Amino acid sequence: MRAERAVRTHLTVTLAAAVLAGLLVLVQAELLAGVLSGRFATVALLGLAAVLGLRAVLGWTQGVFATRTATGVKSALRHRLLARLQELGPARLAGHRSGELVTLTGRGLDALDPYLTGYLPAMAVAGVVPVAVLIRLFAADLTSAIIVLITLPLIPIFGALVGMHTKAVTERQWHALSRLGGHFLDVVRGLPTLRAFGRARYQAGVIQRVADAHRSATMRTLRVAFLSSLVLELCASLSVALVAVPIGLRLLGGSLDLTTALLVLLLAPEAYLPLRMMGTRFHASMEGVAAADAAFAVLDDPAAPADPTPATESTGVPTRAAEPAPATGDRAAPHPRVSGEPPEIRLENVTVRYPGRDDPALHDVSLIITPGERVALVGESGGGKSTLLHLLLGFVHPTEGRVLVDGADLRELDLAAWRDRLAFVPQRPHLFATSVAGNIRLGAPSASLDQVRQAARAAHADEFVSAMPGGYDTQVGERGANLSAGQRQRLALARAFCRPDTAVLLLDEPTARLDGRSEAAVVAATAELSERRTAVIVAHRPAMIDLADRVIRIQEGRIVSDTAATSRAPDGSHPAGERASRPSGGESGGKTAAQAGDKR
Repeated sequence: MRAERAVRTHLTVTLAAAVLAGLLVLVQAELLAGVLSGRFATVALLGLAAVLGLRAVLGWTQGVFATRTATGVKSALRHRLLARLQELGPARLAGHRSGELVTLTGRGLDALDPYLTGYLPAMAVAGVVPVAVLIRLFAADLTSAIIVLITLPLIPIFGALVGMHTKAVTERQWHALSRLGGHFLDVVRGLPTLRAFGRARYQAGVIQRVADAHRSATMRTLRVAFLSSLVLELCASLSVALVAVPIGLRLLGGSLDLTTALLVLLLAPEAYLPLRMMGTRFHASMEGVAAADAAFAVLDDPAAPADPTPATESTGVPTRAAEPAPATGDRAAPHPRVSGEPPEIRLENVTVRYPGRDDPALHDVSLIITPGERVALVGESGGGKSTLLHLLLGFVHPTEGRVLVDGADLRELDLAAWRDRLAFVPQRPHLFATSVAGNIRLGAPSASLDQVRQAARAAHADEFVSAMPGGYDTQVGERGANLSAGQRQRLALARAFCRPDTAVLLLDEPTARLDGRSEAAVVAATAELSERRTAVIVAHRPAMIDLADRVIRIQEGRIVSDTAATSRAPDGSHPAGERASRPSGGESGGKTAAQAGDKR
């Protein structure tokens, strides 16, 4: 709230209106006591009506500006949360389920409304009005003021005791809601697989159990909230009674005048009311506070441990996180060669370790990629190939060693400018629920439709796109659900073609899971795309490896062979020495056999 000027203004007006409305209670009590006791003439009722009208206007002002404060805070917090996740790179998301992040940025931050519109104004009023009421009571009747002074701390004491329990219960409720959102999204995404294995009904039962757990947590929270209200109301009622009974006895005895007695009876409840309201609003706002704590945990913890397994999400990024990249806004200007011709990329004794893993993902890797060179990275899954790509993308930084781009440390470059020079085609490209043209121009928003068509033709995607009912305006299903794997891969290549000024091409197994025809189209497009660019290709299939000038085999985080692909037989096959540098058996062997079957 301090960082956003508009939010500060709205919050200041909100708190000022709440405090002024609370202080007008003193004027209201003076006028009402004077009129009822006959001290003031009936015309004083006009002043009382004016005070009530002014309090109504201040209440309306407080509501309007409190809503604007809440909107501004939630918007700023969402922008910072999304920007932080973007700065840290996709690897940072591995520590959270997608559904939990969706729940946090949506329903979770919306729960901040009671805190911003109710609790903060109530807290400001509770800090001012009881003190003002006590001062007026001391001036009117010392005995009553002492009773109020002694009993007043009971409200926050009991409120704090109940509030600590409320906070723990509300946090459990928020975690239950996050689990429900995350699990439900996982089930929806995997519903075809669940149905294929006959587990859809079982997962429906799991969702019911998770929903029941959330319902139980919510009911526990409500029970505690009602208990808190009961405790605070009881304390306030007994405290007012301790003031009212002596006032009545003294009034009957003639030791106290009517005007003072009425004033004390009208002001005594107003001393306890702000504290009661603050306690009530506190319990109503605890879900939003728990969500805000979760949001700040993401904002303030740049290197939280993530799942170390090498599984790959739809973006093609391993679900594990090494040291994340810092914010791009704090970097120096980019090196001159970054924005020019294809750069030289050098890795010097690079080691990458992920939290929670004893073995490094990359260990003491030294590598030089000359400008315009095409390098194929081969090896078993989990060997460190994708980690090397993420180093070049700036998603992670080396634990030891450094990555140089034309002699400049990648840590010192402006990552945004560096990524503008990259074209990245992941193994599982993510397609958004927008038009085909919108997906192709993702990396070049200003590209014209002619440029989009040209990129699609270069990627061998124009034929199937033109056959769609709406052509390039056809809406793509979420994650490209209405497209085949080969079509999704060619659209990802079209994205890269739509950025003609890029100098570096990074591909992560672009032909994985493709049939022979789709693979041939992707390989042909990749060959054209890699011309006059520095290219780093993670590959298993021979057709993709054949495009490389060098073949580097990575095993268990180490480079075990580095072979120049200069000698080729007349039929395009590689000699035995080069074949030895390629992976054999395991996953790659299975893919090669599948490719042979496709060709047959």
